Amino acid sequence: DQLVQSGAELRNPGASVKVSCETSGYTFTSYYIDWVRQAPGQGLEWVGRIHPEDGETKHAQPFQGRVTFTADTSTSTAYVELTSLRPEDSAVYYCARISRSDEYDYWGQGTQVTVSS
Repeated sequence: DQLVQSGAELRNPGASVKVSCETSGYTFTSYYIDWVRQAPGQGLEWVGRIHPEDGETKHAQPFQGRVTFTADTSTSTAYVELTSLRPEDSAVYYCARISRSDEYDYWGQGTQVTVSS
């Protein structure tokens, strides 16, 4: 089982970014995918999640109106898109699979998103 994320992104403030998480080795529609981020010197911050089977999503309140989660079942790929980027959105973004026991069992390698003018 594997999660492979897209490469680093550099954006100006106010722009948008879309990060992908391509999965393989398991049934994509059977597990939730979470997105978390880690800013320099900070702990992990939960961004939100998607269930690829029905597209059900949840997000953390601070991202209200700025985040969208999608899942392409034809390519077993999950996406997170963040709009109206601010410098404080600069972080490493991770996708992670939630296991049957409600724990993260597989992680993507992380995608550095840098927001700077």
